[in-house]
Formats: sequence, structure tokens, C-alpha cells
Amino acid sequence: MSMRKLFLTFFGTGLSPVYPRLIAMLVALVSGVAILYTMGMETLFMLALAVSLIGIFEINQYQRAQNIEAFNDYKDEDGTIVIDKAAGIWFSLLIPYTTALSLSYPYALELSVVFSFASFWFFDHRKPSTIGWIARNVIGGLGVMGSAILSGFAGGFLTIILLMGIGKLF
Repeated sequence: MSMRKLFLTFFGTGLSPVYPRLIAMLVALVSGVAILYTMGMETLFMLALAVSLIGIFEINQYQRAQNIEAFNDYKDEDGTIVIDKAAGIWFSLLIPYTTALSLSYPYALELSVVFSFASFWFFDHRKPSTIGWIARNVIGGLGVMGSAILSGFAGGFLTIILLMGIGKLF
């Protein structure tokens, strides 16, 4: 397996015979939480940013190598390219992290991880509004990575709203 394929499939998780996108999201969640808790949010942010930028160019190179004219999130039917899911999950984890740290009720950090995953999955799967427009109309790596990153930001902000709402209840 080439380095490009290893990167685009997020260490082979996109090659899983069952639910490759879900497997990639779960692996990204576990690795993101491990990085966040051991090395800090700055490290996870720099990793997510680097993976996002490299992912745009690598997806474009993959597209040229495969002679694919128009490639976006909807045309990746087999689910092999899942690096966008990793970057999106990482951004979704980063945004509510400081909010979760500042909340006084128990298990706020754990809830932020669960809500980040669920809200990212919701936005990435449903692709409402601008996320769907980017996924459908922006071709190449920018469309694939852009829709996932925007889903990550939307999921992160939804997680903040949920955490703050729970905080108001307690």
C-alpha cells in the first residue's frame, strides 16, 4: 500500500469491508481524545490543520492518478477516502474542549466527547445548508475536506450549546 493510500484511508480504516466511514470516525475519535488529553489542544489543532491541508492536495493527486474528472464527497461511493472524517472529528473535539473544562458539573468532558462525535456524525451525514452545497458543488480535495471540516465546526458549536444547556439544568 502506498503512503498516499495509507494517508487517505486513515491507516487503512477506509478499507474496512463494513462501515468504513464509521470505523474511521471511531478511530479518529479515540486517537483525538488520546492526543487531546496527553499532549493538549494545541497539538491536536496543529495535527488537524496539517491533515486538512495535506488532505486537500493528496485527494487532488489521487483524483488525477485515478483519472477521475469530478470527485466530491458524494462520488466516493466505496468510502475508501476517510481522512476528511478524521480532520472533522478532531475539529469537533477541539471546539467545545475549553467550554467543557470550565463547566462545574460532573462528566462534562466525557459528555463533550460523546456529543462531539454524535453532532459531527449528524452534520456530516445529513449535510444541511452550506455543508451540502460544498459537498455537491466544490470538486476535488477542497470539497471533500471542506464539507467535513465545516461539519466538524458545526458539530463543535452544537456541542457547546448542548453542554451549556445541560449546565443550566444543574
